[in-house]
Amino acid sequence: MINKIEKEGPSVAEALDAALEEMGVQQDMVEYEILDAPGKRMFGMKSDKPARVEVWLKPGAAKTIEPPDLDDEGSGPAIEILEDEPEEFTDEELDTIADTAVGVINDIVRCYSLEPSVEEYEGDGGEIILDIMGDELGILIGRHGKTLDSLQVIVSAITNRRIERRYPIMVDVSGYKHRRRMKVEEIARRAAERAARQGRPVELRPMTGFERKVVHVALRDDRRVVTASDGEEPFRRVVVSPK
Repeated sequence: MINKIEKEGPSVAEALDAALEEMGVQQDMVEYEILDAPGKRMFGMKSDKPARVEVWLKPGAAKTIEPPDLDDEGSGPAIEILEDEPEEFTDEELDTIADTAVGVINDIVRCYSLEPSVEEYEGDGGEIILDIMGDELGILIGRHGKTLDSLQVIVSAITNRRIERRYPIMVDVSGYKHRRRMKVEEIARRAAERAARQGRPVELRPMTGFERKVVHVALRDDRRVVTASDGEEPFRRVVVSPK
């Protein structure tokens, strides 16, 4: 099991995703530092300089970690390891984390002369979901959501540094990630039906790391199929195969 790794990528989000993929863990199980963050590249403008991150396991990481060869949370048994209990936060501390993250978001969107509102929710896994609401916010989403993915990494990194603690934060824009998750889950279910019916693997279109994880999680309990990722970025895809 990899405890610490350094990765490069076209953007901070892609470098972080590559590190998580190689370590075989989820983002809430790690801490990370942005070693090199070419800002121009993160927000959709070209830059030849890659982003670089250093990622390491938290002392209180989750008690189950997917084996690295399962790739992107692919279907299969988990390896159980004993870890310390995760850190608990009071309601007041969670309010402080959310307020700090909202402040970071506002600082960033002002660079675009935008003044949206931010709605706060609690996710199914206890994460803080901050949904940026307003008009003409497509610039914050970017092509296939890549700008939004980078925005989340930046907001999380700055927030965690300011409060000197770590807590999972998900940044969304007008419910884009929720709609994308629902759409990808439906694609995954249709692929599973076809793979089981035809008795052969079904290759999905190239997807981002976020989308691939959605597929793996959506089909994790489907006893008819298994999932695995294949290919190299940016053409990496999920293959759904019958058992």
